[in-house]
Amino acid sequence: MHVRVSLVAAARSSSLLAERFDDDRPLDGVGWRAVESAAQGLVPLGAAELRYCSPTPRSRATGEALGYAPLAQPALRECDMGRWRGRTLAEVAAQEPEAVDVWLSDPRAAPHGGESLLAFISRIGGWLDTRPADDGGAIVAVAEPSVVRAALVYALKAPPLTYWNVDVRPLSTMTLTGFPGQWHLCLQAPA
Repeated sequence: MHVRVSLVAAARSSSLLAERFDDDRPLDGVGWRAVESAAQGLVPLGAAELRYCSPTPRSRATGEALGYAPLAQPALRECDMGRWRGRTLAEVAAQEPEAVDVWLSDPRAAPHGGESLLAFISRIGGWLDTRPADDGGAIVAVAEPSVVRAALVYALKAPPLTYWNVDVRPLSTMTLTGFPGQWHLCLQAPA
């Protein structure tokens, strides 16, 4: 029994430099226009038997705009950033440079008082591993780029610090096929 899980990174809600930890802002104008431009290629994923999204406003809005009518999954929420929530990386680095260094170098560390990188990756992996495995079944989930990165690291059984080397752009997609504990990255040619 195997399943195909396609992850779609949510459209943007701010410029990259203005992104904040646990950002609850809705899609901005650029994000809406990007969804409209990418819709033709992404709408077919909505034919999946199960359609999910992260509980963030921009993930929900992206999924709705694509016609997925996704069910919000609390397990697909971003990493809990504790007291850093709502702040930019630049703001935190200016006030707590040592804590940021520890956070970036130790996947078990949670200097912000929230969730460690390792715990975050494991949570996302747990969600993947509990998807219904109807043979040939399809699932689509719109999630924050951080969630897509965590899923990739988990699926490939890569070292947790690999997370920092994965760039997930808004509205990019990644498809994993397999079953609990045995996932494969599926790269597809454009149609």
